[in-house]
Formats: sequence, structure tokens, C-alpha cells
Amino acid sequence: MKTLFDKVWDAHVVDTVPNGPQIIYIDKHLIHEVTSPQAFAELESRDLEIFRTKQIVATADHNVPTLQQELPIRDELSRTQVQQLTENCKKNNIELYGLGHQYQGIVHIIAPELGVTQPGMSIVCGDSHTSTHGAFGSIAFGIGTSQVAQVFASQCLLLNKPKSMRVTVNGKLNPEVQPKDVILYIISKTGTDAGTGYFCEYAGEVFENMSMEGRMTVCNMSIEMGARGGMIAPDETTFNYVKGRQFAPKGEEWEEKLAYWKTLKTDEGAIFDAEFTFDAADIQPMITYGTNPGMGISVNQSVPTPQNESEEKALKYMGLNAGQSPSEIKVNYVFIGSCTNARIEDFRSAADYVKGKKKAENITAWLVPGSQQVAKQIYEEGLDKIFNEAGFQIRQPGCSACLAMNDDKIPEGEYCVSTSNRNFEGRQGQGARTILASPLTAAKVAVEGKIVGYQNLN
Repeated sequence: MKTLFDKVWDAHVVDTVPNGPQIIYIDKHLIHEVTSPQAFAELESRDLEIFRTKQIVATADHNVPTLQQELPIRDELSRTQVQQLTENCKKNNIELYGLGHQYQGIVHIIAPELGVTQPGMSIVCGDSHTSTHGAFGSIAFGIGTSQVAQVFASQCLLLNKPKSMRVTVNGKLNPEVQPKDVILYIISKTGTDAGTGYFCEYAGEVFENMSMEGRMTVCNMSIEMGARGGMIAPDETTFNYVKGRQFAPKGEEWEEKLAYWKTLKTDEGAIFDAEFTFDAADIQPMITYGTNPGMGISVNQSVPTPQNESEEKALKYMGLNAGQSPSEIKVNYVFIGSCTNARIEDFRSAADYVKGKKKAENITAWLVPGSQQVAKQIYEEGLDKIFNEAGFQIRQPGCSACLAMNDDKIPEGEYCVSTSNRNFEGRQGQGARTILASPLTAAKVAVEGKIVGYQNLN
């Protein structure tokens, strides 16, 4: 009897070192401009060629500006990295979805929406949030630059097999509770190191009833629990999402792969190394108050008393006090975007709330679609009119203010309610203070001008 993780991992084992690691074949290698230059340089210095260029998907996302993308990038370092990616891809015959390309966008958003990401695959990228793709029942995880070079040269990795964990959430979610709230709640209960050394499978009614966009949000943040990656068993929701996409299998190949994908679920009675179980009814809209994603509370709770020196340091950085109500936090920025929450479903949910309302005067609200495809949908569906009339600014695709490797930075000392995945010190700019939340909660903050308790939300 095997877990989902066992089935997919074992299917990719090329060889096993006696009493040691295993050689794993990699189906898809995703690259961007930040972690690939050194790997390309290493291959060149060793006179090695890239083994399978067709298995690589390349895009520019971290350093790209989200305004005036048609102009040269102003920041010298960002411009250099994007240019280097362009040159490396051209030299090695790798197709690049760079600035100006119809498929350009955040790597973890474009691969699923193009049908590159499929169930049962092994997927890697020099980016920790590669765990996103596990939503399709794939083993997907971030790798270091030296491992990027290893995959370039061999299409394989030498790895120790992680342990397996299952997180089960059953029941019905409360109204207005989104997938982001579910994963923030889980991390607040388990802590940021509970998943260390594990691959986590999410199971139960809540995930079975979730859209693919929602499942991607959950798996995206598995890394914030310390896990190597997250997975959800593929089902009809998965198959319907993949079918017909640009690079999805077609015709007879589709039928063959579908038959295999339907076998990708944990066998009854399979044993996990660790288990957590939660009740959906206990989950309310969530925010973070500290400097790691595990420091989370519902919008109805007060800032808790720090239990150790680390938590005291976090509250000091955030400028918050124990017992303080979230509504007292002077928020001036809202960011809806990132590889966690920049899909069309996220903008639809925000637009549903914003429609007919106006942004609060004190709020600067940035909406950054995760890809050119998502941006196109925003305009085709008329969501742009709703946001523009409400005073939000729609920017162009990129990682944007998630990590401030571009021009989109939150000023020092300012609070930003963000749909991104990390709230570390300086994550959104030097001295910036990040409060993680769902797209719906972020939209409410933009309109209300502050974080409002759940019972008072309309």
C-alpha cells in the first residue's frame, strides 16, 4: 500500500545508491532570471551541454517592472539578469517567455495555465514555491543553483527520499473563508517547521471541494510549513482544468495519460510518517501579525502575548503590541498578486467585493496579475473597469511587491496587507511590515481602510 507521494516518487527513481540517496528523473525544469545564470555559467566552465532543452520552461518574473514593460528596465541589476537569461536561452536553444511574450508571467502561474504542469510529474525550479505544482498530484519542489546545473546536465537529481505527512481538513468552510485562510490557519497551528523533512499530502472534504486555483494556493505555501513540497490527489477537477490547455496532451495521448492519472491516489490503509487533522468550521479569515507565516490569527483575534525572544523581536519589528486589535493597525498599502494569489479566480473574488465601492483614501492598492494570460482575462471580463472605478491600480505581470526585487517596494515602516507568501523582515522592502491575507480580506482592507473583524464584514 502506497501513499500518493510514494507512487509518484517511486515512478521517477532511476537508480538507488545502496543505503543512500536515489537518482530521480525530472520531467519539467522551470527556470527564471534569478537562479539560472550561475548554473548556465557552471556548465559552460565545465564544457557541458544542456541534456534536454525541451524539458525546460523559461520566463522572466522576479526582476521585471510592472509598469512600462515595453521600455528598458531601469534598475541595472534587474536589467542585467533579464538580459543574461535571454542570452543563455538563445545560446542553448531554450524557448523563453520573456517580456513582450504572450505567455510571460510568474513561473508558477504560467506552467499550470499553459498545461505544462500535469499530474504524476516531477517538477523542479530554483525557487522555493515550486511546491505550487503539487496541486496537480505532482512532486514539485525548489532546488539550489548547483542542483539547477545538475538538472541542466543530466535531467536528474541525487536526493534522499523525504518522509510523508498528511494534513486532513473535513467539514464545510465558513462563508468568505478562502484557500489562503485555510493554509494560513494550518501553518498557525502546526508552526513553520512541522513539515521539515516531509512531503505533505492535503486530504479531506475541504481540498476535494476546492478549485485548482485554490489548491495551488495551498500547495504554494507548503514550504512555509517547512515541507519539501505539498500534494493533492488529482481528480475530475484536476483533469477538467488541464484538458484543452496549450501544452496538455491531446487525443489518444490524453486518454492514455488520463488512465494513469486516475491511479494517482493514496491507497486505503497506507501509512504516513506524520498526520494532522483540522475542522473546517474552526477556520475564519486569517492575517499574520509577525515576521513568519506561522504567526497568524483570525481577523477577530487580538495580537497575542509573545512567548519567546524571537516573538518579542517580531512584534518590535512590526510595531505591534500584545492585545492590540487588528483594526488598530494603520495599514496604508494593499497588494494583490504573487505566485500565491495572482490567478484570475483571485481577482474575480476581489472584484465581486469591490464592485460599486471606492478604495479608502489612505490606501494605495496594487493589483498585479500573475501572467499576461491573467491580465488578458481581467480586461476581457471587465474586471479592470470595476477596479479602476474603485481607485485600484492594475499593473503588469511579475512577482512585484511580493519580494521587492523590482521597483515595487513598500516604504519603510509602512504596513501592507499582502496576498503573497512571506512576511519576513524586509521582504517587501527595507523596513516594510507585511501582513499576509487572502485576496478577499485584502480587498476589504482596501475599501474599509483598515482590517475589520469577521462579524462586521458585509
